[in-house]
Amino acid sequence: MGYHTVSTVVSLALKIVCTAVLVLITTLLVFACLFCMYCKTNFSQGLNVEYEDFSLALSSVIYTENKSTGQLDELLTITSSEYRMWVDYESLPDVVEKAVVAIEDKRFYKHQGVDWYRTSGAFVNMFLSMSNTFGGSTITQQLIKNLTQDDDVTVQRKLLEIFRALEFEKQYSKEEIMEMYLNVVYFGHGCYGIGAAADYYFGKEVSELTAAEAACIIGITNNPSMYSPFINKEGNKKRQMEILNQMYEQGYLTEAEFKQASEQELEFDTGEDDINSNVYTWFEEALLDDLIRDLAQLKNVSESTAELLLLTGGYKIVATVDREVQAAIDEVYGDPNNLSGMSGSSQQPQSAIVVIDPYTGDIKGMSGGVGSKDGNLLWNRATDSKRQPGSSFKPIASYAPAIEYGVVTPQTHIEDGKDVKLNGTSWMTLNFDYSYMGIITIEQALKYSINTVAAQLVDKLSPSVSFEFVRSKAGISTLTIEDMDYAPMAVGALSYGVTVRDMASAYTMFVNSGMRSKGRTYKYIYDNNDKLVYENVTEQVAAISDKTAYWMTYMMKQSANYGTGGVSNLDNMPTAGKTGTTQDRFDRWFVGYSPYYVAACWVGYDNPARISYSGNPAATMWKKVMEKIHVGLERREFNTPENTYLTPIPGVVPIEIWIRGVDENGNKLYEEQTYDNETTVEGRVIEVTAKKLDDYELVGSGYTISHTVTGSDSKKDVVEFTYKSTKPPEPDPEEELTDPSEEGSGNLFDWGNIFNNN
Repeated sequence: MGYHTVSTVVSLALKIVCTAVLVLITTLLVFACLFCMYCKTNFSQGLNVEYEDFSLALSSVIYTENKSTGQLDELLTITSSEYRMWVDYESLPDVVEKAVVAIEDKRFYKHQGVDWYRTSGAFVNMFLSMSNTFGGSTITQQLIKNLTQDDDVTVQRKLLEIFRALEFEKQYSKEEIMEMYLNVVYFGHGCYGIGAAADYYFGKEVSELTAAEAACIIGITNNPSMYSPFINKEGNKKRQMEILNQMYEQGYLTEAEFKQASEQELEFDTGEDDINSNVYTWFEEALLDDLIRDLAQLKNVSESTAELLLLTGGYKIVATVDREVQAAIDEVYGDPNNLSGMSGSSQQPQSAIVVIDPYTGDIKGMSGGVGSKDGNLLWNRATDSKRQPGSSFKPIASYAPAIEYGVVTPQTHIEDGKDVKLNGTSWMTLNFDYSYMGIITIEQALKYSINTVAAQLVDKLSPSVSFEFVRSKAGISTLTIEDMDYAPMAVGALSYGVTVRDMASAYTMFVNSGMRSKGRTYKYIYDNNDKLVYENVTEQVAAISDKTAYWMTYMMKQSANYGTGGVSNLDNMPTAGKTGTTQDRFDRWFVGYSPYYVAACWVGYDNPARISYSGNPAATMWKKVMEKIHVGLERREFNTPENTYLTPIPGVVPIEIWIRGVDENGNKLYEEQTYDNETTVEGRVIEVTAKKLDDYELVGSGYTISHTVTGSDSKKDVVEFTYKSTKPPEPDPEEELTDPSEEGSGNLFDWGNIFNNN
């Protein structure tokens, strides 16, 4: 092979290699750009918290509006349900900080939020072991994880944590980061922060901790259930010595200090804490839950961190509670004897109620149980419990959407009967008392809570339309996809049930001209300098038209005053509402309203059991509360829109069934309406029975026949039976007497002549 040939081959090879390198570099650059764009898009979520949010160490205060003065009155100062004590950096002894650095992040003072050496090793270990365990987190990264409680073991979460840590260290000094870390980390037994831990384990201020005690406490954070000295004394001691060794090796302890700390006999405290004994009301606990949830979203932190913000941030919150309304609720619900007529279980009967202003969504008061509330973090039956709503669900799941979407009007006729069939399913519900009313109006059906009619309305709407209305218009948040069916939408047989709070909010649409107002427990959050941090604007949804709201109220006034909820009517104020009873009678409801307030009330047992009660206990409790809060209020009427006209929708046409009996000559023997004057519908096949008449028998088939209703005779069907007489023929009065002269007559005398002669 010649020189030129070799040169050509080498040149070609170099070109190929250079091309490949350029392609690789270009690909890497493109990948790097795409990765940067991805990171910017997905990892730019910063934490909306500042050092000052925590370091104020000021408790937040809740206020209520005074109706008389228009001023704000203090309701309560927020204290923790957990054990927290904020400690400033200046109060932290050096041994505590160095214990953390030695065991958690020995390059803490050198890196900028991420220890790339440890992080690289963690990623290599992940790929080699094919596992999703990372490790390598710095104190800054651990602080972010504690603030967000975002601890998913994924590459995306780790990258997000890294970007946040880099940004975090640009904003805060090492001292501020250390202070925040030591005040938010969990030390077991309900203790958050080094201050609470020092007091809980040793009964000391943080500044008084020795190196041995600091190492003992810091060792707990790795796994509180494993390294608590009250749970695993040997494990805690081993972890303590590991930390002390690291402190010695990294130069934070001299040999003498290390020896002294290693030999110190630890004297633990009793493990008791100083958690505030203040017992919150049911409303106050619901308010705190809302505040913590909303602050967590607003600040992009965990709910635990949001609670810490409330404890240390010095916020001022304006609550919606009306003290007079709440006092009325407390008076009724504080006395368990108000449910004394209820039986069926040895358990204490329970109840919950939420009272809401339908125009603003302000929750004015609530109770999560009967009797005295003797602790915090109890089960709030008004906000936590999900119970089956029964027929109280009908107004929002079947009647309101049926009127809104032009399916029926209150005067539309519909059949309630055992033979009614649905188009979309073979399922059909039974009525509560197993009886039927025949053809009735929609207004009557709601008044008497007829199950078969609610099922027919859902059938006409379709379960999916009903489901979407309940979810988006009525705002019921507890539905599942399984609830998109007939039984859940028609009779409230839901997968999980509903909360009392959600039901109260849903019914606001009927008072507020069709606008549904979501219940809220507070209006504003201000910071320590009275600057508005967050306005909790009422979520309002145009659920139905004002016309539909008017007619629904018209019908529910009948239900509350004369129908199933008759016990609920108020003497001094218009009342509307709907009862609810589940099929097994485990739950009883009344959701009702006046022109001032909506109130939802549930009654039952914590462990569901059949309820025995004369009437509806929920309606009784509802009335006891609503009577008190309406005392002294000026009488109002429900809103009436300018146009209330609904296009008539006749619905089922009543067909009268008449039975007629005639003889063979067409003469009428009898005529009467059957079924005790009930009516039926066109196309229905019914059994008609003829009357049994003395001295007559039917011509043709038997006494009972099947008849298909047609309504061909002016909305009346006549079923005719033909009879023939069974009586022997009577002698003809005109028939002549027998001539005695006839042969064989046997007459010996001419009787006619004898009489005539006389």
